[in-house]
Formats: sequence, C-alpha cells, structure tokens
Amino acid sequence: MAQILLLHSVYGLRPAVHTAADRLRAAGHTVHTPDLFEGRTFDDVEDGMAFKEEVGSDELLRRAVGEAAPLLASGAALVYAGLSLGGALAQNLALADENALGLLLLHGTSDIREDAATAIPVQLHVAEPDPFESEDWLNAWYLGMRKAGADVEVHRYRGAGHLFTDPELSDYDAEAAEQTWAVALDFLAELDA
Repeated sequence: MAQILLLHSVYGLRPAVHTAADRLRAAGHTVHTPDLFEGRTFDDVEDGMAFKEEVGSDELLRRAVGEAAPLLASGAALVYAGLSLGGALAQNLALADENALGLLLLHGTSDIREDAATAIPVQLHVAEPDPFESEDWLNAWYLGMRKAGADVEVHRYRGAGHLFTDPELSDYDAEAAEQTWAVALDFLAELDA
C-alpha cells in the first residue's frame, strides 16, 4: 500500500484531516499528517489566510520539505496529497521528487515552473465553480501539468463549496465528499498495483 504525505489546508490540522487520514488508513495506506501550523487551527478562512501570510509561503514549503525528508531518507516512494493550501504544497513537493508515486490534490493547486518535468499520475478534485481555482486558472494549470508530462485527471463537483470534504465547514457537500473519496481510493489503489 501507498505511503501518503497528507498536508492540511489553511484551517490547520483540524479533525477533518485526521478523518481523511483514517479513511485512507482503513484502505491499507500509511498516512503521515504533519502539522505545518505548529498547533494553530482556525475556524474561518480569513484568520487562516492571515496566519499563512504571517508565516510566509516559503517557510510553509520549508516545513513541508522537512516533514517529507525523513520519509524520503527511508527510501519510501511517496504519494503527495493535500487539501487546498496543502494541495499547493504537495504539488511543489511532488514535482521536485523524481521518485514520487503520485499526487492527489483536493481543492487546490499551485503554479508550475516552466521547466517542470514529471511523469507522475495526478488527480485533482475541485468545486465548480471554486472561488480560489478559477476556470481560466484550472485550464492553464491542466495544460501546464500535461506539458510537464503528468498524467492528469480532473474531477469537478458542481455546486460544492471550496473545501467540500470538511464536514465542519459550510462548504461541506456530503455527496461530493463521498464521491471524491471513492474516486481517490481507486486512484491510490491503481498507484499501488
């Protein structure tokens, strides 16, 4: 089964992240859920974004790299996964890891370097429309990932809120969340085959 590094959203390491990790563990995967916010969690996106800005994107990426390093040193081929902000960080880590097994993005993406090259399978689950992932952005992201060599699947959920897999948020959409997890588990099973 896969070794998964699951990175949390701008809300921090909340119960929904642990629930997601438990769901993946129940399917036989080993899941690591580092706390990039060092114990801080937030109930609204504005406070989380303010904290993210205070810490800085470079520092959050440094923390994520630090969490991945011992796993990589053990020889593990990782699946990088993330929720919203965590997805952006996971994408950066996966594109820098030539041994990455795959990339599972829930609710978020990131810029792609012009010289990026990867052959990993990528699966993105995103609301449609999404206030943080516009249609133009997603189209450019998809083309950039394909140009880099990734095998990309995009799953869109019409009418769902941005972070629709978190049952504690107003964005939550039970049907979209269940569909996301079913498709994601199939994706992970294929990576492991």
